[in-house]
Amino acid sequence: MAFQSVLFYLFATVLVVAAARVVTARNPVHAALFLVLAFVTSAALWLLLRAEFLAITLVLVYVGAVMVLFLFVVMMLDINIDQMREGFWRYLPVGLLVAAVMVVEMWLVLRHHGLASAATHAGFTAPASNTKALGMLLYTQYAYAFELAAVILLVAIVAAIALTQRRRRDSKYQDPAAQVRVRRQDRVRLVSMPAQKREEAQSVKV
Repeated sequence: MAFQSVLFYLFATVLVVAAARVVTARNPVHAALFLVLAFVTSAALWLLLRAEFLAITLVLVYVGAVMVLFLFVVMMLDINIDQMREGFWRYLPVGLLVAAVMVVEMWLVLRHHGLASAATHAGFTAPASNTKALGMLLYTQYAYAFELAAVILLVAIVAAIALTQRRRRDSKYQDPAAQVRVRRQDRVRLVSMPAQKREEAQSVKV
């Protein structure tokens, strides 16, 4: 068996075990960490398939951003673990059915077509760098679709900011322009008060 095949089966075994532990782990923090392990091993499998861009994107986007957010949310929320365990056994048959359907679909695709034949029918030949080939496709054949997706994401970002920044009566806001224009006379007031020492001395003598 070739060394590449040994690495594939090793990473595949770790990936399956990590994916199973994501579902069966009792602690939600441990489940999120097992999901990070599953993403890293998936990236290793992508590297074995010479898909460097997909592997780097998987690590940067999911492990570096999404999973960090998941961990913050899980650690900050007060999650009832006992209630989560009750829901696990309730939805286990449905989960097993969906998993079986996905396994059958993948087996049918690999049996009738295969990865190599599918790539040959699509007219795809393995280039020296798969990142370069993906960039050529995105900015030539799929340039309009890529720009349209970028515009949609920009509109979504602006809409999310507009929804969170709407003015409400119970919210307090700071005006940076008013803070910059502030003067010393507006914030500090000097008050002249008479001394109280003489009156205190007279009251003590009396």
